[in-house]
Amino acid sequence: MALVACPRCNITPPQASACGIRCLLRAPRSAASRPPPWRLRRSRAMAVYEGWHSAAAGADTDGGAPAPHVPPSLLVFSGGTAFNGVVEELKKVTTRVAHVLPVSDDGGSTAEIVRVLGGPAVGDIRSRCLRLSDESTAEALSVRKLLGHRLPIDPSEAKLEWYQIVEGDHTLWEGVSRPYRETIRAFLVYFHSEILRRSAEMFCFTNGSIGNFFFAGARIFFQSLDAAIFLFSRVSQIPAESLVLPVISTNDRLTLGCELWDGTIIRGQNEISHPSNGRREIVNKDCNSCSTLPSRIKRVFYMSSEGSNLLHEVFPEVNHTVLEQLSKVDCIVYAMGSLFTSVCPSLVLRGIGETIASRSIPKRDCWAVCLWFCHCNYRFSKSDLWRPSQKLKESYQ
Repeated sequence: MALVACPRCNITPPQASACGIRCLLRAPRSAASRPPPWRLRRSRAMAVYEGWHSAAAGADTDGGAPAPHVPPSLLVFSGGTAFNGVVEELKKVTTRVAHVLPVSDDGGSTAEIVRVLGGPAVGDIRSRCLRLSDESTAEALSVRKLLGHRLPIDPSEAKLEWYQIVEGDHTLWEGVSRPYRETIRAFLVYFHSEILRRSAEMFCFTNGSIGNFFFAGARIFFQSLDAAIFLFSRVSQIPAESLVLPVISTNDRLTLGCELWDGTIIRGQNEISHPSNGRREIVNKDCNSCSTLPSRIKRVFYMSSEGSNLLHEVFPEVNHTVLEQLSKVDCIVYAMGSLFTSVCPSLVLRGIGETIASRSIPKRDCWAVCLWFCHCNYRFSKSDLWRPSQKLKESYQ
């Protein structure tokens, strides 16, 4: 394929990758000469892909011979739900991805675990680990089905099914070999024993995630969030080059807060993204209908969950592994999802912004990644490209 110069900055790939897709989007073009949208998407994806491919091929040479093609390494800032649909396809293109996720989720069964057992929220991390898990064998699918299972909504039915799983009598254990069964069940039993030790707090199993329970049991047993992620990654057989990184590595309980332009302070990630006005209810993340905030969000920050004063701001330290990955990846991706509760909880930490600004590498939103998929994997349809920004929408009109 012939590589042409960027019409805006007059440089050719792979240097053109530094100028970015948006540079190509803004190039003046008459309506008569504008290509169809599908061809436009593919050409932009080709520009990004050719830039990455050329850079990777020429990075390590021996006597002028090009090195074998190495997929680009990515670092993705995302939450635990919206980007999951992309993960399934992304791992077919490259496994060299570091997924950075917040630990401030306080909705669903995660909220119940944090309420009774404390510690950081593990729901988003568990969700991403499951999406990255192996699906190549029947046993791997059985393990994934077990750890991805949710208990019924009815409290009595949920508790009954939980006891069947803990005792090893549930049909979900079918297809799981004895070593896997004993490993997973040991941490589920440990999680249950920790609940029983806190008899003053009645734990509610409604809509509980078995993967969250296993993850919480491992974290409490090892007293380490990183060790729990390592165990979960091995049990679910995540590719070795794929990393799931909490943006804050801690055993403490953290809460996300935000300040509105009218001065209101809102406490809790779930109250920011899905305001409930104090009602305790299960959030349907597939539905966009929820109450609106009284004013626009001015900023987000972390709040303390310890002591009597629960409304003061705290400044947790960023996970050093995240900074290490930021300093060596080939591209940074800002994934789709809730800006203020999925992406901002990672970006507001001290050191993240400074490290990103110091890197002269492509920094893309997820729309650019989808364009790349259009080149690498043609199974995406127009509806699979999610919600592009208004500026990108206007470029196709």
